[in-house]
Amino acid sequence: MTASTQGFQLRSGSRVLGNMVELLSSMRFAISLLTVICIASVIGTVVKQHEPLNNYVNQFGPFWAEVFGKAGLFTVYSVWWFLLILAFLVISTSLCIVRNTPKIFADFKAFKENIREQSLKSFPHRAESTLAEPPEAAAHRVGQTLLASGWRVKLQSRALSDGQGWMVAAKKGTANKIGYLAAHSAIVLVCIGGLLDGDLIVRAQMWFNGKSSFSGGGMIADVPAQHRLSPSNPTFRGNLLVTEGTSSSTAILSQSDGVLLQELPFSVELKKFIVEYYDTGMPKLFASDIVIHDHETGEKKPARVEVNHPANHRGINIYQSSFDDGGSKVSLQAYPMGAVVAPFEISGVIGGSSSLTNGDSKLTLEYTGLRVINVENFSQDDSAATDVRKVDLRESIESRLGSGHKTVTEKKLRNVGPSITYKLRDAAGQAVEFHNYMLPMELDGARVYLMGARETPSEPMRYLRVPVDDKDGIEGFVRLRSALADPAMRAQAVKRYAALAVEPDKPELGQALEASAQRAISLFAGAEKLPPAKDAPPGADAEIRGGLPAVSAFLESNVPEAERERASEVLVRILNGTLFELAQLGREKAGLAPLPRDDATQQFMSRAVLSLSDSFYYPAPMTFQLKDFQHVQASVFQVARAPGQTIVYLGCVLLILGVFAMLYVRERRVWIWLAPGADGHSQASMALSSNRKTMESDQEFEQLKTQLLKVNA
Repeated sequence: MTASTQGFQLRSGSRVLGNMVELLSSMRFAISLLTVICIASVIGTVVKQHEPLNNYVNQFGPFWAEVFGKAGLFTVYSVWWFLLILAFLVISTSLCIVRNTPKIFADFKAFKENIREQSLKSFPHRAESTLAEPPEAAAHRVGQTLLASGWRVKLQSRALSDGQGWMVAAKKGTANKIGYLAAHSAIVLVCIGGLLDGDLIVRAQMWFNGKSSFSGGGMIADVPAQHRLSPSNPTFRGNLLVTEGTSSSTAILSQSDGVLLQELPFSVELKKFIVEYYDTGMPKLFASDIVIHDHETGEKKPARVEVNHPANHRGINIYQSSFDDGGSKVSLQAYPMGAVVAPFEISGVIGGSSSLTNGDSKLTLEYTGLRVINVENFSQDDSAATDVRKVDLRESIESRLGSGHKTVTEKKLRNVGPSITYKLRDAAGQAVEFHNYMLPMELDGARVYLMGARETPSEPMRYLRVPVDDKDGIEGFVRLRSALADPAMRAQAVKRYAALAVEPDKPELGQALEASAQRAISLFAGAEKLPPAKDAPPGADAEIRGGLPAVSAFLESNVPEAERERASEVLVRILNGTLFELAQLGREKAGLAPLPRDDATQQFMSRAVLSLSDSFYYPAPMTFQLKDFQHVQASVFQVARAPGQTIVYLGCVLLILGVFAMLYVRERRVWIWLAPGADGHSQASMALSSNRKTMESDQEFEQLKTQLLKVNA
């Protein structure tokens, strides 16, 4: 029996209906649907599903994000066309099975013993011989030999004009046909299980039961009933976030236009969340010790949930999905980065926000994340800390390929302590994201604080390096930055620098130096408006806010190119001296002892000048350093009621058995025609057929010739 790609052929009815039924029940249609589903599954694997729309806009751009969104590529497994194709595949494959099953079972029972003698001569494997025994005795001998070798045998007697002939028909490996039914039945079962465990039941409740997605905010208890699914919902899959010491009984089902709330017949209480890390900072183990409170019986069932080790209650599996911050309390210290603003302290909760006032403008401080462990790579070959949480596949592969003596640079991993992530949002809704480390770290031989900022999530963090002072803190730099923003202190520092650099008996030289120092410090502080560059487009100089770029722009506009290098050296020397006096004034104002004129102070001032220059481009008037925190963890569970899971498992078993049967079981049939010959002998004609031409078939035929026809190979 050969499987046909044709479908059912209706013998009556319209031609259009007949063509549709034929197409729907044909194997070629089922294969086409399966191909589309495979492509869609690949898309669903490559493209992250159920992400916020802004993430897709940043990744694909506004145009393609809208196109892909309308096509449902961001929710492939629940989009209507995917479910429709899945349903059509079930129908088409089922019709294929119904159409071919009778033929398969008929072929399974048939020995095809009525084959004609002349037909045996057309087989690739054929042989003829003369046996020294009558046909009947030869037929029984051959039949017994085949039975002993595991063949199923049927003998047929045929009346001839010159006596009686015998046909011996045998077959082996007919389980190959069962593999066809098993594999196709597996596809149907897997698709049915997928439909049951997918969003089809939830969508049906939204279509016919008045349920709708919720896109607002507020407390979960205040969400109306039309956005909630009952505990008796036969199938669902959602997320449940539980903070340590609390319990929850409402799961969140993400939808394309909001969420649905799934009520559970029990509450999950998180007693303790456990997390262990590798040296690289990646989680090695995270688990949750929970107590399940049954709403109906009042039973309290303790359980431990780990990755790949779920808990089960009332047919609902509780999986360990991930972990998150459960509302940690943080205390931040605000330091000015521009205008003269007194430092202040502010407290909040991760996930919350605080209102700030900066003159006439108002800002909102959003506490977005607390990370208590940050493991960074401090190998000597790396000029800066590298985030080892990033997975670079190409770099990982290349580091392990090459010659045998190739070495991989040893990584020096170190936990640099906690960090805080927050956003500053203005009145127009525009936000800038910041990432500041709590503790200083050593980079390029210097201890610095790292303050990261980025304006969009698609950009990498750009870090400002702030050198530590003599107390290993940030206050020295903050005092210097505040003093630089104060015109009175700048003027006082200029006078002090000029007085110390010039002898009292040279007042004219002192005045000239004072004027140069005033110009240098004003340029550096961004207090002096620069003339536009000759070759710069209109408005280009407005981007120069201060720092060393302002000094460089001034020299390019006012000093001939031949004298520019010498003038820059003099101006920078004057600037450094003035900034040193400014730092001393800041310490005097704070009641601290003056800085000693040693190498440590010189290194601090050199790095501080660079940091001050970069600070003019810091996208906020202040920065917030993590001062203290109270870490609260939360566990994210995936809760699922999956009635199709058993069906899918059964389909997978059938698929494995079916594929193995079709690939590794060869169906073979043997016919031996025994006709009367002279002197009581028999004339034997033998043929063998196989569903696959292999070397094993050739060897088996040679063995059968030897055993049955007494023909040497």
